[in-house]
Amino acid sequence: QVQLVESGGGLVQPGGSLRLSCAASGTILSINAMGWYRQAPGKQRELVAVIVSGGRTNYADSVKGRFTISRDNAKNTVYLQMTSLKPEDTAVYYCNADLRTTSWNTRYVYWGQGTQVTVSS
Repeated sequence: QVQLVESGGGLVQPGGSLRLSCAASGTILSINAMGWYRQAPGKQRELVAVIVSGGRTNYADSVKGRFTISRDNAKNTVYLQMTSLKPEDTAVYYCNADLRTTSWNTRYVYWGQGTQVTVSS
């Protein structure tokens, strides 16, 4: 079994910064990609940023230049550094991992429980 545990959410003023962390634990053979999604009230869950095993990253247009995703492979941990936060960044942020557990032939996708980020004055 694999668990993704997120931390770092909270309340921040517009223009402020937050850093989210997500640690994967359990039986993990390899991690193909880790990413962050978010879901605001009344909206669909959307991709924020993703980083694959080779280090390539991809960002939603709305966060490019403001958010940075990084990964510590030794710790199976992904980070999301968020700067210049805006009220429209308010959402529950979910960690996501595409990984292999006990077999190289099967990949699984796991989700964290979500962490609330609120940007408000």
